[in-house]
Amino acid sequence: MTRLTIRGFDIRKGYLDAERQGQILTAVRSVVRAAPMFSPQTPFGKPMSVRMTSAGRYGWFSDASGYRYVDRHPRGTEWPAIPESVLAIWSELVPGPQRPDCCLVNYYEDRARMGLHQDRDEADFSWPVVSVSLGDDGLFRIGNLTRGGKTESIWLESGDVVVMGGAARLTYHGVDRIRAGSSTLLTGGGRINLTMRVVD
Repeated sequence: MTRLTIRGFDIRKGYLDAERQGQILTAVRSVVRAAPMFSPQTPFGKPMSVRMTSAGRYGWFSDASGYRYVDRHPRGTEWPAIPESVLAIWSELVPGPQRPDCCLVNYYEDRARMGLHQDRDEADFSWPVVSVSLGDDGLFRIGNLTRGGKTESIWLESGDVVVMGGAARLTYHGVDRIRAGSSTLLTGGGRINLTMRVVD
């Protein structure tokens, strides 16, 4: 494992070995069976290119009313529990007894993108967001505390974990592109990104 710090983002390259990646992928598939992926609409009426679902007490949702956390899947069922194999990563990297109450599951096909944004719908920014990459490489772009200005980019590969806390907690970030075929973890390709966060 190689550890890098870019603008406060704690990047653990190769944190998850192949066996753990496979275990987590199996757990994520169980989440998706219970709470199928959907394509949210932005408040501006456009569909997002990333498909998503969630696990935990809350899930992330977006429509014409705005971005927010909700306690049920769009079909009306409760979100499934966050898998223990995923929670273990949080426990290893985040000190203290607090556990995340949401794990957002984003699926990127080869043309999917995620524009620069802040994670600021949570009540307490003292807790980090922990991000896990599985599957094809994603070009992760890191900006600033406000829009605009110089950015930096790094390829996140399958098994990489990023902790966004402290000064980096409200820094703009996004995914510019996916390097299709760079991983064999997912049948049919694509990238899964798990982000654990404390909502309340």
